[in-house]
Amino acid sequence: MLVVLSVGGSILAKELKPESFLAYADALKEISKEHDLVVVTGGGVAARDYINVARSTGSNEVECDYIGIDITRLNAKLLISALGDAAYPRTPHDYIQAEDALSSGKIVVMGGVIPGQTTDAVSAILAEYLKADLLVIATAVDGVYTADPRQHPDAVKYETMTPKELVKTVMVTEMKAGSKSPVDPLAAKIIERCNLETIVMDGSDAQNVLNVIMQESENNEDKKEVYLGTRIIG
Repeated sequence: MLVVLSVGGSILAKELKPESFLAYADALKEISKEHDLVVVTGGGVAARDYINVARSTGSNEVECDYIGIDITRLNAKLLISALGDAAYPRTPHDYIQAEDALSSGKIVVMGGVIPGQTTDAVSAILAEYLKADLLVIATAVDGVYTADPRQHPDAVKYETMTPKELVKTVMVTEMKAGSKSPVDPLAAKIIERCNLETIVMDGSDAQNVLNVIMQESENNEDKKEVYLGTRIIG
């Protein structure tokens, strides 16, 4: 099974500590024993901080996007370091490079690609391009809600939803560099157009991400429902 995993920078590099990268590296190594794996890392707090300063000093949104991309690639390089020999040693800068890297049999780790695409959008496009079996979006919230649960305590989480429902829910998100939306509109549209099986989940515990992906294995006859997220299915 080919899995594309989007790991938000707010999860992987919230406080920029080696423990977080090492924990994810251990989980990814276990996943790679059974599945082909491509990981797309986000920029997180550092990217948003740089973007905010860039805006304040006159940068336009495209320039802000490039700054964010640079940060995502730095996080990717740190994760590659933590993975050691298990990882492809370089960060692909586009989808074709990612496909070439995947042929190495190693875990492929990359960051952003071009302006206008968030980490989730890159992951969704990559999953479509590679014909991935599963897209997992590991973020700072435990799924997709009817509204932002941090601002609306009465928001309800979707256990399952269709791609069309996902698009409708997230289209209200303002698409700017540094957006905090669990799934941005472009990623949602990509998921919809290719009917991509997707799980949006809390990625703060790397072990839980491991459990979620391993439960999807065709070899897992029990199929125990261990995830606490939102499943998007056509």
